[in-house]
Amino acid sequence: MGTYAVFLAYALLFAVFSAGEDQVWAIWASCGYATALVIMWRWSATTAVLISVAMAVLAPLLWLSVAYQLEAGMQVIDRSAALLLHHGTPYFSSAQVTGWLSYNPYLPVMTLAGLLSAAGVGGLAGNSGVWLAVGTVVPLAAAFWIAMPAPADHHGGRRDGPQAWFRPHHDALLATAIAVASPVIGLNLAVITTDPPVLAFILLSLALAVPRAAAAPRGATTGASTARAVSSGVALGVACDLKSTAWLAIPVLAAMFASRDGARAAWRFLAGLVITAVVLIAALAPAVLYRPSAAVALVQNSVLFPLGLTHYKTPAESLLPGHLLTDLGTAGHVLSVGLLLAAGLGVAISLVIRPPRDIPAAARRLAIGLTLMFLLGPNVRFGYFIYPLGLLGWLALNRVTAAGPQGSVERLAGDG
Repeated sequence: MGTYAVFLAYALLFAVFSAGEDQVWAIWASCGYATALVIMWRWSATTAVLISVAMAVLAPLLWLSVAYQLEAGMQVIDRSAALLLHHGTPYFSSAQVTGWLSYNPYLPVMTLAGLLSAAGVGGLAGNSGVWLAVGTVVPLAAAFWIAMPAPADHHGGRRDGPQAWFRPHHDALLATAIAVASPVIGLNLAVITTDPPVLAFILLSLALAVPRAAAAPRGATTGASTARAVSSGVALGVACDLKSTAWLAIPVLAAMFASRDGARAAWRFLAGLVITAVVLIAALAPAVLYRPSAAVALVQNSVLFPLGLTHYKTPAESLLPGHLLTDLGTAGHVLSVGLLLAAGLGVAISLVIRPPRDIPAAARRLAIGLTLMFLLGPNVRFGYFIYPLGLLGWLALNRVTAAGPQGSVERLAGDG
C-alpha cells in the first residue's frame, strides 16, 4: 500500500504539472492507483494490482492510440519497416537525409514492431505501440518467472504438487503486474516510447544469468550452466539490437560471469550475444552485409545521431547536465562527449578492479553506469531513467516476493 501511495502521489503531480499525452496518462493512472489502494485496503491485493494495470496502462494506451496521432518515434519505426520490406535496410542513406526525422536511432530489431503496419494492417493490430507493449510484457514476465525460486520445505528440499508450481508463478505474475502498472514502465507504455522492451530484455538477460542454486543438490556448484550463460547472452543480444542504450550491459555482465563463474562462462555469454546480434542484423537489415552505404547508414543513424554527431540534431530538450553543456555550443558538446567517455572509462576500470560477483551487484553497477551516461550524454531526456529505476525496481520486487526459505535474490544469486 505504501508503494501504491507513492505511485498515486507521482501520478497526481503529473496530472497537475504536465500536459498533453503525459497528462492524459496521469489522470487515468491517478484513478487507477486510487482505486487499487481502496481495493487493497478492503479486499484483495491481487485484484487491486490487476485493476491498476487496466486503468494505468491499458486504458490510457488504447485511448492515446485512438485519439492522438502517432509519436515521432512510432512514425520512424513504421517508415523503417517499410524501408526494410522494399530496400533491405531500415535506414535512409546519407544522401536521403533531409532533417532530424530522417534518422532512425533504433537498431534493426525495433523494426519488427512496425512490420504489420508496413504490410497494410490497420487498427490496433497494426499499431506499433501495441506491439512494443507486447514485446515488453512478455520478456518482463519471463524475467520474473525465471528469477523466482521455487519454495522449499522445512527439510530444505523442493516441494512437489500443484501448490509448489502455483505459488512462485503467482508471485512472478503479480510482480510483473506491479512493474507494468508502476509509473516507471506504465507511463512509457501508455505514451508509447521505445525504451520498455529494451529494459525488459536486459532484465531477462539478468534473470537467465541467475544460477539455479535453489534447485541444485547439496554441495553442487551454483555457477551458471552453459545453457544459462548462452541464453543470457542471447537475451542481451536482442536488447542490444533494439537500441544502443543496452550496450553498457555487455561489459558489466561479462565481468560478472568471469568473476563468478570463470572466463569460460564469460566467453559463452559473449558468444551467444554476438551470434544473436549478427543473425538478427542479417535477417532484419540484410543490405548492411553487402552494401557499404547501408552499413555506414546504420552507424550514422544508431550511433552518431544519438551522440549529436550528425548534421541534423534532435530537438529533444532536457535540463540534464550533458544537454545543458551541448546548448553552449561546439565546445560544450565536445565537453559533454568527453565527460561521457570519461564516465565509461571509469565504469570499465571499476569492472576490472572490483567486478560484480552476483546479479544484484551487476544490476546496481549497470544502474550507476547508465545514470552517469544519461546525466552526461549530449542528447538525453528524462525518460531514459526508466533503465536505472527499472533495474532497481526489478531487484526490489524479487527481494520481496522471493523472501522465504530460499531467501532473497541475493541468496539465489549465490552470495547469501
